[in-house]
Amino acid sequence: MRTAFIEALCRRAAVDPRVWLLTGDLGWSVLEKFSNAHPGRYLNMGVAEQNMTGVAAGLALAGNVVFVYSIANFPTLRCLEQIRNDVAYHALPVKIVAVGGGLAYGTHGYSHHAVEDLAVLRALPGMTVVAPGDPLETAAAVEAAAQMPGPCYLRLGKAGEPRVHARPPEFAVGKAIRMRDGTDVTLISIGGMLAGTCELARRLADRGISCRVESMHTLKPLDDETVRAAARETGAIVTVEEHGIVGGLGTAVAEVLAGAEGAHCAFRRFALPDEVFHRTGSAAYLWRAAGDLEQLVVEMVSSRRRKAG
Repeated sequence: MRTAFIEALCRRAAVDPRVWLLTGDLGWSVLEKFSNAHPGRYLNMGVAEQNMTGVAAGLALAGNVVFVYSIANFPTLRCLEQIRNDVAYHALPVKIVAVGGGLAYGTHGYSHHAVEDLAVLRALPGMTVVAPGDPLETAAAVEAAAQMPGPCYLRLGKAGEPRVHARPPEFAVGKAIRMRDGTDVTLISIGGMLAGTCELARRLADRGISCRVESMHTLKPLDDETVRAAARETGAIVTVEEHGIVGGLGTAVAEVLAGAEGAHCAFRRFALPDEVFHRTGSAAYLWRAAGDLEQLVVEMVSSRRRKAG
């Protein structure tokens, strides 16, 4: 995703002289492509994300579109006050790019685990929140973010996420992408969980369970109609996210279902438990705390079938 991000940003910067890139002293071997092509619009702000956000706000006030880039927790939680008061308050076109969303930096410990960022950024007024599912969605998201007014949070993975789409998808902020149709349950995935969710749907098909898969790359604004349609047409929804269970995709979908007339459907959330991870290790190791997604879906569908007689 990182490579797709910088390639897309370079393409945009080549045609839009307003585009800047600021980094918090990282991105070596990735960001040089931009810094070499556009040295006058690239700044390494050092390990000073709060200052980086303030400088980005100033550049945006001068008419620029500014992308800031750092490891997921640092351009978000470390400088939340600056994002809230300098960027969101003025509805500035500052695009906060976080690499390593979720547990990508699992071996670095909780300080580097980005498991509350979607909930926190989603709460800010006027903030668009996007977490693409593969490199092709990433490239499209960068182009969309560069052109939209106001602030945007762009959450990227760092785990060598594979291409899931065979070709560039039709991408629109706030509109989910149907990956697979199905009748028994809808799996709604966000971010780097997309490849695993699609693979799970293929395995479950071999077990006689038909899964619809939606790539909900935009958390805010959420594609409410896709959620309501899933409830009507499949009667069961499971959200899949690399995030804590509070405030992220599962919460957003639950809000839609709670306010939807006649939206009676089975609903489960697959996310990290609401606890501080004192463990370190690979993302796969840490994910064991969330349980078994395949078993969750199988039990959910089996229970519905038993009730249906």
